[in-house]
Amino acid sequence: MRTLLSACLYMLLLFQTAFAQQPSTEYWPDGTPISSWFHDYSKVKLEDLGKQYVLTDFGVINDSSILQTQQIQAVIDQAAKTGGVVIVPKGTFLSGALFFKPNTHLHVVEGAVLKGSDDIAHYPLIPSRMEGQNLDYYAALVNAYGVDGFTISGHGTINGNGLKFWEAFWQRRKEDPNCTNLEVSRPRLVFIWKSNDVQVQDVSLINAGFWSSHYYQCKNIKLLDLTITSPHEPVKAPSTDAIDLDVVSNVLIKGCYLAVNDDAIALKGGKGPWADEDPNNGENTNIIIEDSEFGFCHGALTNGSESIHNKNVIMRNIKVQDAVRLLWLKMRPDTPQHYEYITLENITGKVRSFIYVKPWTQFFDLKGKEEVPLSYSDHITMKNMDLECDIFFDVAITEHDRLSDFTFENLNIRAAKADFEPDFVKGFEVKNVVVNGKKLD
Repeated sequence: MRTLLSACLYMLLLFQTAFAQQPSTEYWPDGTPISSWFHDYSKVKLEDLGKQYVLTDFGVINDSSILQTQQIQAVIDQAAKTGGVVIVPKGTFLSGALFFKPNTHLHVVEGAVLKGSDDIAHYPLIPSRMEGQNLDYYAALVNAYGVDGFTISGHGTINGNGLKFWEAFWQRRKEDPNCTNLEVSRPRLVFIWKSNDVQVQDVSLINAGFWSSHYYQCKNIKLLDLTITSPHEPVKAPSTDAIDLDVVSNVLIKGCYLAVNDDAIALKGGKGPWADEDPNNGENTNIIIEDSEFGFCHGALTNGSESIHNKNVIMRNIKVQDAVRLLWLKMRPDTPQHYEYITLENITGKVRSFIYVKPWTQFFDLKGKEEVPLSYSDHITMKNMDLECDIFFDVAITEHDRLSDFTFENLNIRAAKADFEPDFVKGFEVKNVVVNGKKLD
């Protein structure tokens, strides 16, 4: 009897130990469980990517002054025949637009630089997606259309060489202060379209001519330990968003450093009064941004301006050095929008505006529609933060905007402008919020 009892107690102890070791289930802000996929941070291994195609083994020369687009593309095409990984070895290799194909990958070794040409003629006009619309636009330096399982790896650098494009943009802006981004021809650094199970890790993406990386109509994206930078001084690199997410689902951004002269992470998806009826547009869902650091940027996490529905977004465990806005909800009055179930938590550092919610009227166009569409932001949570900022509550809405179910919890804020107007929001829960040493009711 004693032996049986001991055995039962032992089994109970094993069960309790095993149960205790199981990670507790995490949930999205809307209460649905987060899948285990978001807890797998394993890196792609070079030896698992198939045959290795080193550029210099195929006649590509280490010379930053010689354009070798055709030679590098030929290596990619050769790799596509058998499947494999194109390796950029140590050195600097100058290229125009490159197109990766199914069963190919890109690996940039430490000390290697894939450098983009600064001549727009080396980036062909092709079907693309820019600023919430499908159109013909200039290819990026690195392109992957319909390449499931595509990876970019290595500790090297992809350099957009963007100075000439930046100078052209600012010259055009002097000539016409109302010029649009698309009036000055500039290439993105990375564009990935209709590709699932994508992983980009360890590389540095710098000096983009336009957006740094753009993911459109993709599922299951992991961006791990990236460095993405473009300068905001002495020459500003215009519209060099670090990461643009455009009609995507299941995204993990982890361990990254982002510092650009525009938004660090921008959620796109479409624009215009009928944007929600266009099959090219759509929602962004299930996004985690964690364990990362932000240098200068216009918005650390920006919803819009070309965005119709963002749901289940978590940004946590973040250091912010100099974001103009921590959370930016762009309320575009010519577009129906819904931003919901967005949580920011465990954030420290310095920002100019803690939360920024205002109409975005640049290039406003109802396209003949008489009624202005309504836009909604709800279930927005900001908690567990210790921040310095210039403006705490930077909010001004119109009769076409609906804000509801906001939560501010466990905030320690030091602000030059500490005004707080909770009446803008229907259902505002404030718990343990201290601004300039004073607890808010």
